[in-house]
Amino acid sequence: MIRSSFSLARRCGLLVGLASLGAAPHVVSAQPLPDSLAPDGASELAQTNAPTPDDPWEGFNRGAFKFNRGFDRFLIGPMGRGYMKVTPRVVRGRVSSFVANLSEPRTAINDLAQGRPRAAGVTASRFLINSTVGGLGLFDVGGKLGLEGHEADFGQTLGRYGSGSGRYLVLPLMGPTTLRDAAGGLVDTMTDPVSLATAGGSKTFGMVRSGLTAVDARASADGLIRALDDAADPYAMMRSAYLQNRADMVRQARGGVQVLPDFDAARIEP
Repeated sequence: MIRSSFSLARRCGLLVGLASLGAAPHVVSAQPLPDSLAPDGASELAQTNAPTPDDPWEGFNRGAFKFNRGFDRFLIGPMGRGYMKVTPRVVRGRVSSFVANLSEPRTAINDLAQGRPRAAGVTASRFLINSTVGGLGLFDVGGKLGLEGHEADFGQTLGRYGSGSGRYLVLPLMGPTTLRDAAGGLVDTMTDPVSLATAGGSKTFGMVRSGLTAVDARASADGLIRALDDAADPYAMMRSAYLQNRADMVRQARGGVQVLPDFDAARIEP
């Protein structure tokens, strides 16, 4: 999800931070921006079903947010738009599928930790199928067989067992998070099965994975970033969208019904 998925982000800097808000890793191409995130819907998003923000560090956060937007505007944004311009949509879709497939083992572990064995089984099956007959994840064969993808992370797992989100925080070059999600992201990074399995080999794989994740994330988040440019208060819009998405992911982990715009086009119920 906000894709969502604010899902790879903490490990690849601002790009993935934004991706968790705007990327759709299980979809061949980036999805249109939901109406509630369009510029004229920003105020509605901020007022409807939005958790009350715990943001006592707003001064620092706004400074970090401004820095991140400047970094994106002058460096990362041009790179992402250049990638979108020169790379055919079908190729970008294969990149998205490949990146998403590498996150499936981590998702399966969190599914189990959340007490969702069926979802974990589906995720593990997707990974095995897509990593073999799907050409190392380049093609979502599992999805065509009815095994729908979704995202899960340790921040969501902590929320599933009652941990509050804690204070909202914007990190330079890392994007939006909360104290709970930042701790969860650290655990995900340290326990990622793919990273652990390839740790003793060449560093080339890790560099390629990080690069592809970053460029795919920026391309997928382009619609949201453009909407922020037209928002009356881009910081408040980003904060509201992030907190709503994370609250919804926790709700789903607890077996609740999704009530917010679906930033992850593919997900599975418990």
